[in-house]
Amino acid sequence: MNKTKTKKAKKMNMNTFKLLMAGCGVGVAAALTAVAYRYALGFAEEARTGMFESVNSPLGAAAVFAVLIILGLITGYITQKEPMIKGSGIPQVKGQLLGYFAPSWLSIMIKKFITGTLCIFAGLSLGREGPSVQLGAMAGQGFAEVTGINGGDRKYLIVCGACAGLAAAFNAPLAGLMFALEEIHKNFSRKAIFPAMAAAMCADAVSKLFFGTDAVLHMVQIEMPPMKYYLLYIVLGAVCGVFGAFYNKTLFVVQKLYKKIPVSDTIRIAIPFAIAGVVGFTFPAIMGGGHGLIDMLAGGTAALSLMIMLLIGKFIFSMISFCSGAPGGIFFPLLVLGALAGSIVGRVSVMTLGIPESYVVNFMLLGMAGLFSGIVRAPLTGIVLVAEMSGSFTQFMGLAMVSCVSWLVAYMLKSRPVYEQMLDNIAPDHVRTEEEELDTALMEMVIPFGSPVDGVSIKNLGLPANCHIVDIERRGVSLIPNGSTYIKSGDVLKVAYKVGYEKEVRNSFGIN
Repeated sequence: MNKTKTKKAKKMNMNTFKLLMAGCGVGVAAALTAVAYRYALGFAEEARTGMFESVNSPLGAAAVFAVLIILGLITGYITQKEPMIKGSGIPQVKGQLLGYFAPSWLSIMIKKFITGTLCIFAGLSLGREGPSVQLGAMAGQGFAEVTGINGGDRKYLIVCGACAGLAAAFNAPLAGLMFALEEIHKNFSRKAIFPAMAAAMCADAVSKLFFGTDAVLHMVQIEMPPMKYYLLYIVLGAVCGVFGAFYNKTLFVVQKLYKKIPVSDTIRIAIPFAIAGVVGFTFPAIMGGGHGLIDMLAGGTAALSLMIMLLIGKFIFSMISFCSGAPGGIFFPLLVLGALAGSIVGRVSVMTLGIPESYVVNFMLLGMAGLFSGIVRAPLTGIVLVAEMSGSFTQFMGLAMVSCVSWLVAYMLKSRPVYEQMLDNIAPDHVRTEEEELDTALMEMVIPFGSPVDGVSIKNLGLPANCHIVDIERRGVSLIPNGSTYIKSGDVLKVAYKVGYEKEVRNSFGIN
């Protein structure tokens, strides 16, 4: 019996080691893709700035509008042919892991890269981070297909790619790991954590080789405020929670309004390109992802009235840009909105309560994490992300306070996480193909404390007919399950299921 267990443990360790090495390979591949994308977007932003600055006549302005509209039609045409590249790409990755989609990884990588670059060249208020996640996930899928890795392990490599894509986009490996597990995979099992961690670290190393070791946000030395000011963080968290719920509600209202416009998807996506021309000549500060706005706020020179104008303008243009279906993310633009909201609360506190001016930058960073938590509802990711982006690891208590309050307020307002709602919009009732019905995958999941299945026997779980528990690891000991075996918190389950039914399996265990 002991020899059998030893052989089983060695086999499991070998599989884990292979998956770990595959995660490293995916991390490098995803990082190189994300690095190329960052360079392309950097060149696109410089070209856009030069284009608008070179205009000195009505004829030149007309030429700019013509170029933007043509690029918008090209982007719309490509997107209509490949709907999986619409928007940020994160809901598509989530849907793929749930079995809703079976995308062609190379086609999506090429088309997302091209259209995402065109959107940034035009100045749409979109971010690089969502597309980087999707590009990384496709790199993971491609790596799995080329190396012949199938079933559940292929999904782990897709998670690794998503993790690496975000890590390379932000120079934030821990945030990439946390986002992939907290938001995309929604599972902190060992089999998911270690390959994803390896992918994130490899991706971060590759990214730093090209872009250096500095944090994405160039911040001055941040002072720690005294505890008496921490009550204001509760106020900021509440503001971010309300704003986050309003953001999500507005996003889906505007998406519905876009769909009512009696034109094709091609023309619909060209609309924000034309509007970008107006914005470029009147209010260029709100164009693009918004990295320049963060730098300006960090410098502490912006007046309150300007911040309010930037917040309103960035919010409206972000809605116009993203809700059209143009390829690009909401990730960084929503962080910019959070920075503006936090800076406004900080500036008002300076004017009314007399807090030192130097603490406004603290409110800016806390607002980023707070709004992220209120919109995406992934507070752990928001906390780690802002800490890594700013290079400041002294703000964890404030980040946690603001993020938790924001999450709670958004929850009380019954605002669903933004990516969950997006997935519902693009994933109607899934039709399983014959190939999906034949393929079987293996999922590893950890039963959390307080789970509704804690103390429930396997025969009373109500599992779908197409899945069964093949192994339970409890306190380091492997158990052979049967119908009378009770599930306990902390158990590591290995569940065999038919491909395409992952959502039903997760629901059976109370995991959303």
